[in-house]
Amino acid sequence: MPDGVLDEAYERLHRTGPERQGWLTNHAPMAVEVLARHGHEGDVHGWLDWYRPKLTDMPARSEPIDAARWQPALGDPRRIADWVDLLVSQVSERPWSDVLAEWWPRLLPGIAAGATHGVIRVGHAVRTLRGGDESPAAVAELAHALAYWAARWQTVGGVSAPRGGLTPAAALDQVPTLPDQTGGIRDRLARLDTLAGWPESVAAAGPPDEPDAARDWLAGLVDAAVRRYGRYGYGSPVMLVHSATAPNAVLRTLPALPRSQWLPSVGAAWAASAAVTSVYAPAEPMPADQLGSGPSGTDPRTEVLDRAAAHRDEHVLKFVDTALDAHARTGDPAVLVAASDVITLIDRDT
Repeated sequence: MPDGVLDEAYERLHRTGPERQGWLTNHAPMAVEVLARHGHEGDVHGWLDWYRPKLTDMPARSEPIDAARWQPALGDPRRIADWVDLLVSQVSERPWSDVLAEWWPRLLPGIAAGATHGVIRVGHAVRTLRGGDESPAAVAELAHALAYWAARWQTVGGVSAPRGGLTPAAALDQVPTLPDQTGGIRDRLARLDTLAGWPESVAAAGPPDEPDAARDWLAGLVDAAVRRYGRYGYGSPVMLVHSATAPNAVLRTLPALPRSQWLPSVGAAWAASAAVTSVYAPAEPMPADQLGSGPSGTDPRTEVLDRAAAHRDEHVLKFVDTALDAHARTGDPAVLVAASDVITLIDRDT
């Protein structure tokens, strides 16, 4: 992946804020990383030119955040620029991996931040860094991602640590559907505390019993969420992609973290995926005779990726990127069917 193109994109984007239109997430840092990662670096600047009218400038600063007394500013979106200043300063003075290891356990309980886009943006930034691009722009991108997570920090209610015996796929299938699926994700998550069966369904998952099993468990969760999208994505095509992309962000970040943080990361990723599933999935799957058929060419991975790049929608790009990870692990054609479905379901102008 030519680092220069992505670094140029990061430099352009770091002059903008992490949100738009009040609280919608700026997806550009994640989308351009996907394009560059998968050989579409020639499309990066054109995509940014297309997306730029949606963006706003970085919000005004309020007051500096004290590195020793940061807790009062946690979850305060008015302090986004203050958080950026703090984290950019820290990654300029210390190795990025040390800053990540310090802030990850602080931010992890608030994994729902920005409709899970805080952790997702971190996952894309870490993939760039672990891929060998440790330029100032790439390191600053991690700081911006952590800062957004901190400013929008939000917990998932009614969650206890998984302690049952179900596989990730079986556990997702048992998550109860929120009856009142109105309003934004913040409103919906607030209703989970009173949803019958919600705490029990989260606890029913069988967690890994030691850190070395954490990556396989998370991979199983991502694979299950991608496959499930093929059956349930029609209910909320945009929002349900996060049931897969959020845990995939944690999976990508895991190797950069101390092993002591791996098991807590599994619990948080599971809570995020289960919560998105509960508050956005329809009660019934798509009828079997209406399911998509997936790519039909001789190179289905390239076909679905090229279709995603041509479609341009940021959620399409991120979900297809995650689906390709799942397909590389499993070889399951159903994963590429789900990737094809997201292109069909999400309208180009969303």
